[in-house]
Amino acid sequence: MIEDKTLQSLARQIEICHKCDLYKSANHAVAGEGSASAKIIFIGEAPGFNEDIQSRPFVGNAGKYLDLLISKIGLKRGDVFITNVIKHRPPENRDPTLLEIAECNGWLDEQLLVISPKIVVTLGKWSLGRFLPSKKISEVHGKPIRTKEIIVIPMYHPAAALRSNKISSELEEDFLKNKELLQNPDQADNAESLDGDEAQGSLF
Repeated sequence: MIEDKTLQSLARQIEICHKCDLYKSANHAVAGEGSASAKIIFIGEAPGFNEDIQSRPFVGNAGKYLDLLISKIGLKRGDVFITNVIKHRPPENRDPTLLEIAECNGWLDEQLLVISPKIVVTLGKWSLGRFLPSKKISEVHGKPIRTKEIIVIPMYHPAAALRSNKISSELEEDFLKNKELLQNPDQADNAESLDGDEAQGSLF
């Protein structure tokens, strides 16, 4: 499929990207993986240690937990597309800077344009800020929100859930209560809409 070739071309461009300095300390870029025809994209923050080594997103403990959560709603990793806001690992897994996020935004824009998902599941505050910059994850997690042409479902990052039983319980509950929506993204027409000011971080 031409979409697959386009994503592969993007991955090759991301691998040699020098737009910010993160490439200097990283082993590999992590473009993302999954179905080019996916109707759901999971977007995290940035690659971690294992991701940097394997050049794959969410393959450490947080990734295993994410795989488990996806399986609990009757989907497989190959049914969706998984990526991050930042494509190179920040040193010592520190938070990305606003400049690094800005420099990397174009890659995510292009991936979203190629895949054209119905639903974006944001994992953590940095991913949420990419689409709904005025929202706090503690206030909107698990709540589907329509922003122009897509639905954003904010969720906690699996790594945060591994550090907190409370967040883990809330994350699992958020997955389960959105099970029907995630299994039937084409029927997701009843999510709350946001005006342009609220949705200023979104591509669409």
